[in-house]
Amino acid sequence: MTPLRRERQGLVRPYVVTEGRAHPTRNTLDLVTLVIATDKNVSALSPEKRRLVQLCRAGALSVAEIAAFLSLPVSVTKVLIGDLVDSSHILTRSPIPSAWLPEAEILQEVLNGLRARL
Repeated sequence: MTPLRRERQGLVRPYVVTEGRAHPTRNTLDLVTLVIATDKNVSALSPEKRRLVQLCRAGALSVAEIAAFLSLPVSVTKVLIGDLVDSSHILTRSPIPSAWLPEAEILQEVLNGLRARL
């Protein structure tokens, strides 16, 4: 392994960040799940968890965005988020489902109604 490659990977291995765990405590996290930080004190958290909470204080971010900002694998990020949800440092929300398109017949009736008024 070249020295440049070691610098890119960071000094701490991902399994150390998760304390050896590979799966989150909650199986409800998806890549698009939104994460919001609470106002709870972060001084007792590990550096990675503290960075995650501080990152989410600016606004809601998805799990994929958090993993990218922290340069951590998504699986590691999910473990950290699960721990922080359990300790009430963050809240998660499912993304808003996509809207259904109205039927063409309804749109045609609206168009006909607008034309009749003009």
